[in-house]
Order: sequence, then structure tokens, then C-alpha cells
Amino acid sequence: MHPLEVTDSSFQKEVLESLQLTVVDFWAPWCGPCRMIAPIVEELAGEYNGKVKFVKVNTDNNQNAPMRYGVRGIPMLGFFLNGKMIDTVVGAVPKSTLKNAVDRHLVSTVN
Repeated sequence: MHPLEVTDSSFQKEVLESLQLTVVDFWAPWCGPCRMIAPIVEELAGEYNGKVKFVKVNTDNNQNAPMRYGVRGIPMLGFFLNGKMIDTVVGAVPKSTLKNAVDRHLVSTVN
């Protein structure tokens, strides 16, 4: 399952107004580590389909959202809930690290 491509103009609607936990993959085409975690993000998007929303923001083409949320290094995954960024994971981390972060925040949305 491919994460939805989000732009600066659709960020408000697709991320901030989303009713579910949303994971934003801030990436760029030239970024090697971004290409390394892209398949992991796609796998997780499939595994959590219907429970967690996964989106991608190309930081080369969209600079407002990355600037607003302090993206200084990519890849960076931002976890958003109720219009706020509640956590980040920076760098090419193992799938287990990302899965643990998603699970931790998914549990907090249920309680």
C-alpha cells in the first residue's frame, strides 16, 4: 500500500484535520536513507490500513510543512494526532523501531 503523497497545500486537510493517527514521511528523492526506509513505510501502511494513515511529503517540492515542524534531517517520520505533532523518528531505523512507535501511539489513541 503506497502512502498518500501530500503537498504543502493538502497538508492541513490530509494530516492536521485527519481523525486518525497519521504518520508523515518527510523525504527527498536524492536521500539514500529515505529510499532505504520507503519500503518499510509502505509495508506498515499496508499492515495498519484503516487504523493509521501514512503520507509522504517531498521536502524538495514542499518546504512550508517541513519548516513549520522543524524538519532538519531526513528521513523524518512525524506522528500527528488531533492536529498536533506528538512524536518523531529520525533516520533510517529498523522496521521494529517504527512499528513500536506506531503501536505506542495507536494504543494511546484508544484509551
